[in-house]
Amino acid sequence: MKKFMSTITSKKDYSKFFTELSMKRKPSAIRELQKFIFLPGMISLGGGSPHPETFPFAEFNIKFKDGTVVNINEKETAKVMQYNATNGLPELVKILNDIQTAEHNPPYKDFDIIVGGGSQDVLTKAFEMLLSRDSTLLLEAPTYVGSLAFLKALGCNFEELTCDKDGLIPENFERVLKNWDHNKKDFPKVLYTVPCGGNPTGASTTFERKKKIYEICSKYDILILEDDPYYYLQFNEKRTPSYISFDKEQRVLRFDSFSKILSSGMRVGWATGPKPLIERLTLHGQASSLHTSNISQTFVLKILEHWNGFEGFNNHCKEVTKFYEKRRDVFFKLCEKHLKGNEGGDVASYDLPTAGMFFWIKLLGVEDSMELIKSKAVEKKVLLVPGFEFFANPRVTSYCRSSFSIASEEEMELALKRLAEIVVEERKK
Repeated sequence: MKKFMSTITSKKDYSKFFTELSMKRKPSAIRELQKFIFLPGMISLGGGSPHPETFPFAEFNIKFKDGTVVNINEKETAKVMQYNATNGLPELVKILNDIQTAEHNPPYKDFDIIVGGGSQDVLTKAFEMLLSRDSTLLLEAPTYVGSLAFLKALGCNFEELTCDKDGLIPENFERVLKNWDHNKKDFPKVLYTVPCGGNPTGASTTFERKKKIYEICSKYDILILEDDPYYYLQFNEKRTPSYISFDKEQRVLRFDSFSKILSSGMRVGWATGPKPLIERLTLHGQASSLHTSNISQTFVLKILEHWNGFEGFNNHCKEVTKFYEKRRDVFFKLCEKHLKGNEGGDVASYDLPTAGMFFWIKLLGVEDSMELIKSKAVEKKVLLVPGFEFFANPRVTSYCRSSFSIASEEEMELALKRLAEIVVEERKK
């Protein structure tokens, strides 16, 4: 068994974490010119930017639900329609920096930010940066199916970690690392976690557990990918602090998203973390998407400016949270009505989520939920996601994921009534 020292490896050099592919990423000669283009007096003959006079757009207006109209004038529109920096519009990056400082206040002040086409854009770049076919990724079981879609094709190994209603269990996490098999190709260097309102379980890792998990990652020198799209949808009176808020060793790369709180269709998210990690993510961006849509970024920028930055943004998030908390309570009430005390007893068990949009439902008396959910529920006009989809390593499970974000109360009730009928029918067989 390997012995590990609890001393902390210097986080100024992250090269040991980068994959061979990532180390081959070099700055784009043309992309590197972008940061100089807007310097006063600069004459650009280097880039291949199209002339803005050829663009058919004059200006944009954003109309809010309260009737307020925010204008993006012709000069701004010409800039919006042009290429821009890979890590994001400088004005937007500045506001995002202010938001991260106000909300999380990382213990080091020289953190950096990169904007992506939704948080999954920068998250998958991070996976590519840190994981290869020989790598082992530590991740929760179950976990977000969207990440698994990318990771499984990447071909890395998965070490699944047990969780409960309070999130990742530190004692089991450390036991996995302490008893690591020497014959495995690579000792894990990365933990991927969805700590608030986890998709699919709705579970949130408590602050006490986060501190223990961070200590374990420090002991074994592991980077933490904190994928937190539901952070602002916490139903507790006070939000549970993030990993990055106490990241003294600069081992956390955090991912945020506007999808759940502004618009999913705008596709704007961002990563926050130590400069060397963000700089390398930028290289991956230069080689793929060049940069996130300036139109989407500008819409977000204008909204945040209209709200006076963090204060207005935070107030909006609180209203969105209240909206989903009410929907959660309605869904829970209907679950209690239709999934408890049915013919032959309860047909399901579940925990009350403290954040997010999901219930993780165990179908009692059903060993494998796949056929029931993918076929019989669809026949009854009910869409759920079978639980097996959320595990990195194949397994049979009696769970399914249900979302309370869109359906009306009447639709929720009808769907849960139908689900109960299906389970009861299955038991009779």
